[in-house]
Amino acid sequence: MPSTSGQRRLTAAALTLLTVAAGATACSSGSGAAGSKNADSGTYTVWDPYPQFAKGSAWTRLLDRCGAQAGVKVKRTAFDTGDLANKTLLAAQQGNSPDVLIVDNPVVSTLAEAGVLTTTDDNKLDTSKVDPNLLAAGRAGGKTYGTPIGANTLALYYNRKVLEEAGVDIASVKDWKSLTAALEKVEKAGKKGITFSAIGTEEGSFQFLPWFWGSGAKLTELDSARAVSALSLWRDWLKSGYAPNSVLNNTQTTSWQEFASGDYAFAENGTWQLAAAHKTGFEYGVLPVPAQTGGAAAAPTGGEFVTLPVQGDTARYAASRKLVTCLTSSDNLYDTDTTLSYVAPTGEVQDKQVTANAELKPWVQAVKGAKGRTSDDLGTRYPKISEQMWKAVQSALSGARSPKDALAEAQSAVK
Repeated sequence: MPSTSGQRRLTAAALTLLTVAAGATACSSGSGAAGSKNADSGTYTVWDPYPQFAKGSAWTRLLDRCGAQAGVKVKRTAFDTGDLANKTLLAAQQGNSPDVLIVDNPVVSTLAEAGVLTTTDDNKLDTSKVDPNLLAAGRAGGKTYGTPIGANTLALYYNRKVLEEAGVDIASVKDWKSLTAALEKVEKAGKKGITFSAIGTEEGSFQFLPWFWGSGAKLTELDSARAVSALSLWRDWLKSGYAPNSVLNNTQTTSWQEFASGDYAFAENGTWQLAAAHKTGFEYGVLPVPAQTGGAAAAPTGGEFVTLPVQGDTARYAASRKLVTCLTSSDNLYDTDTTLSYVAPTGEVQDKQVTANAELKPWVQAVKGAKGRTSDDLGTRYPKISEQMWKAVQSALSGARSPKDALAEAQSAVK
């Protein structure tokens, strides 16, 4: 097992990075303390970012059931996503880390680099059934830290009636050119084109990434010609009136509210809006975000990893591993991911989800083609890259800079 000396290497820089790296779909905050930390106590602490699930919910009952199977009592504490990351670092500094930590996937590499987490080689977690593209979000320095509990991602919701009235066949939308042509038809028909979130936070970067990656651009080269083409696409949509100026301040929630009004043809949003989509009162469909020259663009993966933090008492790992194995078993993953509106991280459970709900089919396809924000071994570099990306998006869409100049400035800041 890793040495606990890693706990003493935590720095203020790590805290800052985690503030930036907080996930794109955070929940409301909770509170609590780590609790007893000796293996003989029989009480094991679990921290998660699901404060929406109170005691007695299906999630907390599962935790208790897994605790019983492992022969221990579970003390669970829920935090806001951003809060959880910072509290985890502070707990590690104090030698009081939780036994099991469920954390937003972009944060895994930062915690790993800070010496907070054990690797799957060390803790013997079996990740053999997990889709490799999802597991990659928890890799850093050639090692894997934890296993995904589920994933969500982005795609384009569309309003069937708006498209029909504008004479747009959704089957014709295959790339950026055909999507822009569809938006032009919709605008001429007196309706609104597309809404998304370009806010100056991680949410803005999260929503821009499918277009960025769909151009063939790389996060290590923010100022490449391909990257400029992606930002130019969004800027041109605003100039032409195909997207509203409100995208500059839209969160993914307010963007969804615009689409739910029934006036928009398209909205870029996530798996988590499925329940809301059923309440809109109009027929909708889901289309993968198209790449520039056709096919589906890689969209970023959201969702959490179940990890085992470093402990001073290594005897605790055996029970902790049993807890994680139980939480991520096929039967439990199906129930949990259904509750969270997540796509499961394994093909076996994904097939079960689609059999139960055919509407999940395009989302399973999107998740299979998705990519972790810290993949490509970006690790702790991602938060800084993301911050400069959303600043460039804001600068270009507001008209303060050209897409080329905005991204050149972003790349210079990253270096």
